[in-house]
Amino acid sequence: MEVLARPFGEFQTNCYIVDKKIIIDPGIGAFEWIKENVKDPVAIINTHGHFDHIWDDKKVKEYFNIPIYIHKNDAFFLENDQFGFNPPKVKPDFLLNEGNYKIGNFDILIRHFPGHTPGSITVETSEFLFSGDFIFDGSIGRVDFPYSNPEDMKKSIKKFLKIPYDKKMYPGHGPATTIKKAQKFLPMWLEYL
Repeated sequence: MEVLARPFGEFQTNCYIVDKKIIIDPGIGAFEWIKENVKDPVAIINTHGHFDHIWDDKKVKEYFNIPIYIHKNDAFFLENDQFGFNPPKVKPDFLLNEGNYKIGNFDILIRHFPGHTPGSITVETSEFLFSGDFIFDGSIGRVDFPYSNPEDMKKSIKKFLKIPYDKKMYPGHGPATTIKKAQKFLPMWLEYL
């Protein structure tokens, strides 16, 4: 399984392309890069609804005629600007819950980890986990934004600590890490929150 990654915009938000088919978090200015690197894509998946992760959703959706998937609790971000940055508004096609999904030929596990946003998720394939802004390499997503919730983040961290296996993990910002590496530093964030 091939993963292409590139950061976009002033916040250096990672956009990912999985096997040239699934686009994760098409941020500000990602559209041209996506056009050059996909082949008959099947879906856009947003790890959460913040503007820097969804900015090019509308362009990509309309150009390729593919659906947008986002957790049901973050769908409102796509149609209503919450931060004054005015990203292009778009209606999501599929509202996700926690569980297993078949998207194209891919078996995808969605886990719900609220805290950074109400509908923050991880997107997991057989080989990789995409953590959005829930967990970074050595850090966690901010919980001081509108709609963030520190108590939810604590619960999400405790839930993540119970994952019994390891995989390479691709976050919404910064370098890749692994589930096990993240599980080593996360307990300290429980003290901090």
